[in-house]
Amino acid sequence: MKIRMSSPDLNDADREAVYQVVQTPNLSMGPKIDAFEQAFCDLTGAKHAIGVNSGTAGLHLCVRAADIGVGDLVITTPFSFVASTNVILFEKAVPVFVDVDPATGNMNTELLEQVVEDLSFGGEAARRWLPRDLPAVNRSGLNSVKAILPIDVFGQPADYDPINKIASQYGLTVIEDSCEALGGEYKGKVAGTLGDYGVFAFYPNKQITTGEGGMIVTNDDGAADFMRALRNQGRAPGDTWLQHTHLGYNYRLDEMSAALGLSQMGRLDELLQKRAQVARWYDTYLAEIEEVTPPQIVPNTTAVSWFVYVIKVAKSVDRDRLALLLQEKEVPVRPYFAPIHLQPYMVEMFGYQQGDYPVTEDLGNRSLALPFSGSMTEEEVVTVCQGIAESIIAAEKSI
Repeated sequence: MKIRMSSPDLNDADREAVYQVVQTPNLSMGPKIDAFEQAFCDLTGAKHAIGVNSGTAGLHLCVRAADIGVGDLVITTPFSFVASTNVILFEKAVPVFVDVDPATGNMNTELLEQVVEDLSFGGEAARRWLPRDLPAVNRSGLNSVKAILPIDVFGQPADYDPINKIASQYGLTVIEDSCEALGGEYKGKVAGTLGDYGVFAFYPNKQITTGEGGMIVTNDDGAADFMRALRNQGRAPGDTWLQHTHLGYNYRLDEMSAALGLSQMGRLDELLQKRAQVARWYDTYLAEIEEVTPPQIVPNTTAVSWFVYVIKVAKSVDRDRLALLLQEKEVPVRPYFAPIHLQPYMVEMFGYQQGDYPVTEDLGNRSLALPFSGSMTEEEVVTVCQGIAESIIAAEKSI
């Protein structure tokens, strides 16, 4: 049995949808992207949906729409995929990290309130939250906080009531990174619609896939028009093909990808249910392994969207040794996430050090993503869990 780390769930109808597009001359900016966007408006209730060629592109356009620029401060977390921080750096703004909740990996909203208050006050109070080093482009001075960029980690939305209350109090834009949470809900509200702008992503390991792709949702008319222009080389409504009102990008989603996404959206409930079933199997077969903590779902999450299945091992277990032993059994696993602040380029730019964000670092040291997709069988899940049970004692740290 060859167990894959992840696998897209495609059927003949998905493949036929792509094939039908390549029989036409409309390979970009055609009817499929329009229909795919409408499907997201229907799903989320958002007024606008803007298809783009990656979740990263979507987040970047949201940063641009929020008028974030050189020296502006954006509050986010270091427990995420690097794209959520990179899009801030693209505009030479400064990411200000808040540590995370140890149960969910989502933003610690109590810390968030203190951070925003201190940054607004300035001086020594603000300095304790800022990076110890700043790139030369930012040294001439920092601006005020412009936005909060929470991440819906592993398909579980962050705690948006306090986030939005703080944002409203201080006049901040909320950019929801919901790239891992399509189909999730917070207190009955749909993930992606919990901030001013939300972004989904469709890489092959996501709940639906377009190969590469992303979708922005928002109710802001002006921001939607601006982001549509930016994704299409800066062409505003009324511009000809060679006129460009804005400095833009080629962030368009092609018709083949949109067709695949539209077909997958027609199967969304099925795809989410299959992933939830795999998660339930894992919950069952891992229950008797004391050294393993399964994903923790909090009451505010009225629907979790299973993107990955990430366990935490006990502090007595050498996570990397366990991963190596599982690889030897042909069970692929992956540490998840490596803290962003300790990535080499972040250390070089900002001078971050071990110990700066202890909860994120602890999660980074003890978390392990198991093989996961809606295509997994119960037999495969049992094999993974048996491999963990057989290897966990050998992975115990020597005292």
